[in-house]
Amino acid sequence: MFARVFSGALMGVDAYRIEVEVDSHGGIGQILIVGLPDAAVKESQERVRSAIKSCSFLMPPGKKWVVNLAPADTRKEGPAFDLPIAVGILTTEGHLPGANLSDFWLVGELSLDGSIRPVSGVLPVAIACRSERMKNIIVPEANAEEASLVEGLSVYPVSHLKQVVTVLTDPSSAARFSSNARESFNRRQQDSQFDLDYSDVKGQEHAKRALEIAAAGRHNILMVGPPGSGKSMLAQRLPGIMPPLEFSESIELTKLYSVAGLLPDKTTVVATRPFRSPHHSASAIGLVGGGAVPKPGEISLCHLGILFLDELTEFPRVHIDCLRQPLETGSVTISRAQQTLTYPASFLLVAACNPCPCGHRGDPVKFCVCTPNQAERYWSRLSGPFLDRVDLHVEVSRLHESELSSTAAAESSEMVRMRVMRAVERQRGRMPEGQFVYNGQLNHRQLGRYCQVDELSRAVLARAVSQLGLSARAYDRVLRIARTIADLADEEHIFSTHVAEAIRYRTMLRAVGI
Repeated sequence: MFARVFSGALMGVDAYRIEVEVDSHGGIGQILIVGLPDAAVKESQERVRSAIKSCSFLMPPGKKWVVNLAPADTRKEGPAFDLPIAVGILTTEGHLPGANLSDFWLVGELSLDGSIRPVSGVLPVAIACRSERMKNIIVPEANAEEASLVEGLSVYPVSHLKQVVTVLTDPSSAARFSSNARESFNRRQQDSQFDLDYSDVKGQEHAKRALEIAAAGRHNILMVGPPGSGKSMLAQRLPGIMPPLEFSESIELTKLYSVAGLLPDKTTVVATRPFRSPHHSASAIGLVGGGAVPKPGEISLCHLGILFLDELTEFPRVHIDCLRQPLETGSVTISRAQQTLTYPASFLLVAACNPCPCGHRGDPVKFCVCTPNQAERYWSRLSGPFLDRVDLHVEVSRLHESELSSTAAAESSEMVRMRVMRAVERQRGRMPEGQFVYNGQLNHRQLGRYCQVDELSRAVLARAVSQLGLSARAYDRVLRIARTIADLADEEHIFSTHVAEAIRYRTMLRAVGI
């Protein structure tokens, strides 16, 4: 007897339809799985056999079951095919009617006792199920809320193989998962609070201003200063002034984290922007993604959020240069012999480092003991093309005694966040609906449309190009920064003062001899 069960397999952050075909004929009780399965899929034959026997269903010893995972030319990975394989075998043996199989997709890992464990990547599979115009999906109970994020899809949560048999026998009497995804997202977003506030940071007003510009326009930023000046403290408080996630962005992030298997228990909606801070000992694959079984790296896990690289100059140069293309395109493509995957990587880069190996170059209090050659080798770890892609270069100086002992109340993150959100709304109002991008992500055509300057500003820019040797990329980035500064000032047009401030953020490192 033959049975066909539908499921889904992951390819990058997306999923595609899999047809699990099961045929039974004479043999020695063997389950043979074909269709490029990996080790986890091949091992499912033992899990399936034990789960079926635990449910008191008879598996005749004189039969052989051939399971084909179609299409057969793509590699299948993970234990999510346990459930559809078991259902296919039960159907071929007459324990389960096959009339309703064509209306359902199934995913889930089986335990030896027949219980069903959660799996990674359920949200992409549910999205693929809906795109295939299917309306029903059976998922592990722990994955039900994740699958319910897809509107127009009936989700049947199950915790045991016997429950799956009941659902497929009489779907009309089975319980469906009921949840309002938007309400759940709004509730979790309201419950999320930032414990770190800008009011905790003494002084460093110019650095706070630069971070405000970075948050409002998605401009990459590099902070340079001696140890203990507050660089990490400032960066860790940046999420508190970022605009909140929108629901569509939350779905995109949740899908990515589901594929990576990083969704925490009972929290299936990512409600806050990610903040990732990998150690400088991280590998290139850990940063960019890849591996024998390609997985998203840190730059994808901080998609729509912040990538903080503390002690930037301690990272190997080749690892830093791997970020150059993602910083331009907002995505990373991983090419392997068998497949090519593209992961999203639109992140705000925040980097911090010392001005020299000892950390005191340009410090008015402590004397720098580094030789010129040591300082040159130190900064040679950062290539020119990489620094050219960093919009804001900020010097974070040592605090004076008066600033450290000051008891004056500093501006809170909430006040800064309100200005940032007003600037974002101004950017959104300029652009056609559905085509919104932040100022830092404007392409060349949008740059000419939204960043027009007057004659005085053009003269300031021309002088900066001739005196500072700005590249074409740096010139465009100055315009983008000036556009964000104007938005923060609630100005419709870019003036020379905005351009001058933008240029200052490209020259601060030269002031300290870097």
